[in-house]
Amino acid sequence: MLANAEILIEKIQALPPERLAEVDDFVDFLRLRERERSLTSMAAQASVPAFAQVWDNPDDEAYDAL
Repeated sequence: MLANAEILIEKIQALPPERLAEVDDFVDFLRLRERERSLTSMAAQASVPAFAQVWDNPDDEAYDAL
């Protein structure tokens, strides 16, 4: 991983200064997207116990086989 980071740093350093703002914006976008995905995943995991009684009941056993 370190080698990949070093290659990426070299590529960034080779860019003209006016492109650095674009790279910075893109990195911010990627970080935000990752944080949103993480929050979505955590929310889904937290809701599993709350929905367990709704999903697992005798009336809906027929749907479990589908």
